[in-house]
Amino acid sequence: MSADAPPLAGIKVLDLSTLLPGPLATLLLAEAGADVVKLERPGRGDEMRSYLPRFGEASANYAVLNRGKRAYGVDLKDPVQRDRVLELAAEADVVVEQFRPGVADRLGLGYDSVCAVNPDVVYCSITGYGATGPHASRAGHDLNYMAESGLLGVVADATGSPTLPVTVLADIAGGTYPAVVNILLALRRRDLGGGGAHLQVSMTHNLQVLAYGYFATHQAGGGWPRPGAELLTGGSPRYQVYPTADGRHIACAALEQKFWDRLVDLVDLDRRLWDDEGQEQAVIAALGARFAAEPSDHWRSVLDGEDVCTVVVSTWDEAVAAGLVDVDAPERVTAPGTGRSFPTLPSPIAQSLRGTPSSTAYPSLVDLGDDSPWG
Repeated sequence: MSADAPPLAGIKVLDLSTLLPGPLATLLLAEAGADVVKLERPGRGDEMRSYLPRFGEASANYAVLNRGKRAYGVDLKDPVQRDRVLELAAEADVVVEQFRPGVADRLGLGYDSVCAVNPDVVYCSITGYGATGPHASRAGHDLNYMAESGLLGVVADATGSPTLPVTVLADIAGGTYPAVVNILLALRRRDLGGGGAHLQVSMTHNLQVLAYGYFATHQAGGGWPRPGAELLTGGSPRYQVYPTADGRHIACAALEQKFWDRLVDLVDLDRRLWDDEGQEQAVIAALGARFAAEPSDHWRSVLDGEDVCTVVVSTWDEAVAAGLVDVDAPERVTAPGTGRSFPTLPSPIAQSLRGTPSSTAYPSLVDLGDDSPWG
């Protein structure tokens, strides 16, 4: 292999996952040069193919997550087709599955079955609640994992109710990224002679990493977070979202003293409230009143160019115009058979580590024949 080849060139990945966590993980592996073969239900395929808006024969969501892969329809309950899948698994470096615990075993495609034909395989199981325990067999989605991990309740609105997360944090931060990190580490260990591995990725349990501060505080005897009352969850005037006169909002994160001192001076806060310790609620109210007295354009003119870690909350159009959202990435995804394409999701994989995909198209779903996709 040449020195300028992508780092995962030659790595074969068999993807049995659906929706977001597993497919995004295998997309990142594909971006680094891996050859990904995705197996889906015959006919309908991955549930995400049916989402809106449509882009060709599938959804735009499916398109951005599966560019450059190949997809085959397989009935895993059919013993003949299951055996074909096992043959593919025997050739794979990595297998990713996202069934509930025990399902892959019942299908004859669990780690033990695959390991029997491929001892060096890196087999990654992504689950909602882990492989064992009282919650293991339960169905769930991102919001459920956030709720039961304790994270959802740490930020509350004025009525004391939790708010919807800004994105699917458990799926991505608790599922995709831990899966990718552990797969890469397992491949490295295998290369050093350590053999294969069965990786268990629990989305709910991995959310603990996002709660590192709450965890540390508790372990040091400080208790668990109070909803809406901690430094980063609404208890401090230095870390708040404040409304403006025109219905926009200010995101204030002036945590350090130098930022706070400059901010309260700029907004002309009553000097008696500059020291917020012990009078946090009064300062929140007063600073909120100052921001609410003027429109967002006024505050943008006041804050721009200042080191105060305080900004106007952008619309998507504004974020794109500022160059902070890339909708014109050079990589494109194509709808098969149409010639239609659009710039696809920018990859977090460094440009120098990416491979050149064999195709810009997301995969059409075809039946798995007798020949191996890997030749």
